[in-house]
Amino acid sequence: MLKKKINIGILDKIQKTMDGFNFYEKTILYALLAALSASTLITLVKISNRVSLEIPRSGGEITEGVIGSPRFINPLLAISDVDRDLTSLVYSGLMKATPEGELIGDLAEKYEVSENRLRYVFYIKEKAVFHDGVPVTSDDVVYTVGLAKNDLLKSPRRATWEGIGVEKIDERTVAFVLSEPYSPFLDNLTMGIMPIHLWGEFSPEEITFSNLNSKPIGSGPYKVAGLKKGSDGISESYTLSTFEDYALSKPFLSKISFKFYKNEEELAKAFLKKEVDGIHAISPGKAKELEEKGKNIITSPLPRIFGVFFNQNQATLFTNKEVRRALDRAISREEIITEVLQNFGRKAEGPLPEGYLIRRRPEAEGKILGRIDEAMLILERAGWKRGEDGVMVKEGTKENFRLSFSISTSNAPELKILAGLLKMEWEKIGAEVELKFFETGTLNQEVIRPRKYESLLFGEIVGRDFDLYAFWHSSQRNDPGLNISLYTNIEADRLLEKIRTAESRREKEDNYLLFEEEIRKDIPAVFIYSPDFIYATNKKIKGLRIGVVTTPAERFLNVHEWHLLTDKVWPFFIN
Repeated sequence: MLKKKINIGILDKIQKTMDGFNFYEKTILYALLAALSASTLITLVKISNRVSLEIPRSGGEITEGVIGSPRFINPLLAISDVDRDLTSLVYSGLMKATPEGELIGDLAEKYEVSENRLRYVFYIKEKAVFHDGVPVTSDDVVYTVGLAKNDLLKSPRRATWEGIGVEKIDERTVAFVLSEPYSPFLDNLTMGIMPIHLWGEFSPEEITFSNLNSKPIGSGPYKVAGLKKGSDGISESYTLSTFEDYALSKPFLSKISFKFYKNEEELAKAFLKKEVDGIHAISPGKAKELEEKGKNIITSPLPRIFGVFFNQNQATLFTNKEVRRALDRAISREEIITEVLQNFGRKAEGPLPEGYLIRRRPEAEGKILGRIDEAMLILERAGWKRGEDGVMVKEGTKENFRLSFSISTSNAPELKILAGLLKMEWEKIGAEVELKFFETGTLNQEVIRPRKYESLLFGEIVGRDFDLYAFWHSSQRNDPGLNISLYTNIEADRLLEKIRTAESRREKEDNYLLFEEEIRKDIPAVFIYSPDFIYATNKKIKGLRIGVVTTPAERFLNVHEWHLLTDKVWPFFIN
């Protein structure tokens, strides 16, 4: 009662004081009170902005534009960029790579490794389910791995699973048994898991014809919500929607759509008209055009090495080491990168991309002679002379040699330009070079697999684990091995085997330095450059991190964190 009397008394005094003010005095008072209120509000807003945090909010959508249309949205059969794009969003594996190059659990809650590193045991998350609500179990894992290894399916994944056994322990526990330690093994487990309750009814031969390849059900961050086909039956667009029960966390973007285009020109036009928000698989020249128009171009180094690989079985000319050395010395990698890649790339002087090895051999000191003069000197010191037609020739003890050979490569625009530049540079040192261009499928099936080329201009995808065994070990000289130089070196083989079983990064690097030295001495190829992955986007996507990518699809490694919308909240409101 006393408190109420005091408060009422104070109010009465204020009221009496106000009554004594004239109109002019009241106006000034009200103005001061308004200014004080506005100032207080502004101060509070500033304080709020300083202490509050911006957090992602669900909603928003993006549209990706890609060249080509999907055929196999299937982790075991995906062969094109568009196949891999959609597969990476619809399916998920036991493990997942991060943009920083680390491997984390996806469907897997945890895993254990035996002391001898021959047995890996994985525990599947209890909440892991497919898009149709069926739980992911060890049966699905055993089925998927077994199918990948099946010769009848002819999966591109088959080689990575050779010599690896898989067994079910219980519904959520599965074990893998290796015949020997293999340090990159965990990367195998990023392969998407296929639901046995849907695929199990098909034989390996029938799987390629299943409608599930176009209307897939996986356990990835997004599920198929819509598919539009043209009158010819070819897919024109896909719509993916959020999978709320994704094992890592519910994605923020509500929808990701894909539109398919026939070529780069159509794709770029759609991007400029803002019909699509993001595009990749564009040439460096087109990327340069878009960059000059103010578009946001994101790049990331690809672990891919382009070079010319010599086949001494088809061209005995390359048994002459001085020829390989002169061809290597004659080219300007910097000029090639500018001309072919518009500087969207880095030079390569060995089988590993620049930046992988922390410790590199010191750069060679500057030469007194120019590269062409030095290359000519290398040949002349080995007995090579210009013939009457200007082509270098050499008399040998068993046969005479002529510096004449062919380069086989893809008819991709960048490679045609690169091949032309190499031909021009090598003709300066007296070489006669024939260029042979092939459609990609023909190149793989009729040229590379049977090793029918004198030299091959090609790009090797080294991969995230930088395992060079398949590319350089002598056991991989024949198909399906990828030793396209048919390289044989006992010491190099030994080092590659040690790298595969190395326990630490330091041990790997020590052996890679020695391996690179063997390659440098033998010169089985002329390494030229590593291109950048190029991604152009119209929208300011928050949370987008493009770090270590081995294929364009890996731009989606952290897609569940991408967002367009945000809220601001004070820290104590965040759990």
